[in-house]
Amino acid sequence: MTRKRKPYKTYTKEFKLEAVRLMDESDRPATDIAMELGIRRNQLYKWKEQLSNKGNKAFEGPGRPKKQDQSEVTTLRQENERAERGA
Repeated sequence: MTRKRKPYKTYTKEFKLEAVRLMDESDRPATDIAMELGIRRNQLYKWKEQLSNKGNKAFEGPGRPKKQDQSEVTTLRQENERAERGA
């Protein structure tokens, strides 16, 4: 039986920038900030890294490509990984 995955939750650029700002300027632990915002702690660190690497170009575009927009090679790799885990 295959379980259907929930769709990814998307966040605006402004939300991400504010979350990173809160983490940088607050004395509170990242865990507390993440719980308050309803996200995972490691997501805060990923957004902070993206912002430091890309600067103003961070968080542009739609994010992760939708399943139907992935290349055939990517889809085949994912299927192969699932098959290897199942074996």
